[in-house]
Amino acid sequence: MSDFPALTGFYKTLFLYLEPASTIAPAIMVFAFPGAPWFHHQLIPSSLPPPTSALESRTTMAVWQLANCYLLLGMISSIVFRAVRDALPHNPVAQERIIGASLLALAIADLTHIAATFIGLPEELKYAPALWNSMTHGNITVVIVLFAVRVAWFMGIGRTRYYYGQPQGSKPKRA
Repeated sequence: MSDFPALTGFYKTLFLYLEPASTIAPAIMVFAFPGAPWFHHQLIPSSLPPPTSALESRTTMAVWQLANCYLLLGMISSIVFRAVRDALPHNPVAQERIIGASLLALAIADLTHIAATFIGLPEELKYAPALWNSMTHGNITVVIVLFAVRVAWFMGIGRTRYYYGQPQGSKPKRA
């Protein structure tokens, strides 16, 4: 048995490596380069060039706080999931309960993030994904995929379930 049966294969790759990298990278980009003005400009697709001047201080603060939230999400997935793996290597039920609680919170945040991004788009862009930039696709398209994979994890697709979907006191159902 793997030392991390709650996250194996594709789920491990996605939730332990790819998702944290995809949330930590934008935070670094805001704090270092290309910076808050670029990030702010990319939130809604535009044919205009990014601003060359600084943002108003409240806007800069809001963008930095958003970047901090991205950083937090990446660290939770990366650091907390590894702590679960290392602290409970032979307890797949406990691993799955903790990882499942985290994935549930992330799934709820996925839905609110998708909704907030979609609602915030101008009408002419909402139903025109071909006009979206990489930021908009990241905030909608990629998050839809992440949500779908979280649901698949809960459904036990491609993995053995140890807690979720198990009657109390029963043996795990193999994928």
